Amino acid sequence: MQFKLPLSALTLALLAGSSLVATAQVAPAAYKGSRPIGIGVGFSRYQLDYGSGRFMEGPVVRGSVGIYHGVGVDLSARSIFMFTPTSLTRMQQSTFLGGVFYQSPEIFHVRPFVRAAGGLGLIEFPSKNPKYTRDTYTVYAPSGGLEIPVSRRVALRGEYEYQFWKDYQSTHYLTPQGFTVGVTYYLTGCQHKPHFGK
Repeated sequence: MQFKLPLSALTLALLAGSSLVATAQVAPAAYKGSRPIGIGVGFSRYQLDYGSGRFMEGPVVRGSVGIYHGVGVDLSARSIFMFTPTSLTRMQQSTFLGGVFYQSPEIFHVRPFVRAAGGLGLIEFPSKNPKYTRDTYTVYAPSGGLEIPVSRRVALRGEYEYQFWKDYQSTHYLTPQGFTVGVTYYLTGCQHKPHFGK
């Protein structure tokens, strides 16, 4: 249990560092092309689908690039490892996902979005076998939410995500789900024009 926090922190730090380096490399081109490039951080609270009423929390980092009229691609890394229920000897759920999203133009100072993502899930779980306490699975994760601009470059973000961990320990789907709140910083500013309500 004690090594989970450093491992998660290291993973997130490396991913965040890689995102910042990649963003720095593409920033000049982005300014010329006016593509919205966003870097986001947030905090998630998820229902584990590992016994009823069990919730845990953890951070998420995200990088996104708008491609065409609100359609874009993104990468995210989330690690749910905080506040393990006392009834579980161990638990950590981490996901590394790539997605496609659509974010609508601003409506009454709010930008709704939907996202479809997939990738890798890593879980550490209670087990009677001390040599089998973690495994990886394919994860699919639809989500949706809102961004609320607070300036030309900064937006508050809220998102609900429902995950499908494929063939979890045989043919069962593990379905964690939860909310994330955070902030997105757009390097080039967001190019979405409001429909109305401006």
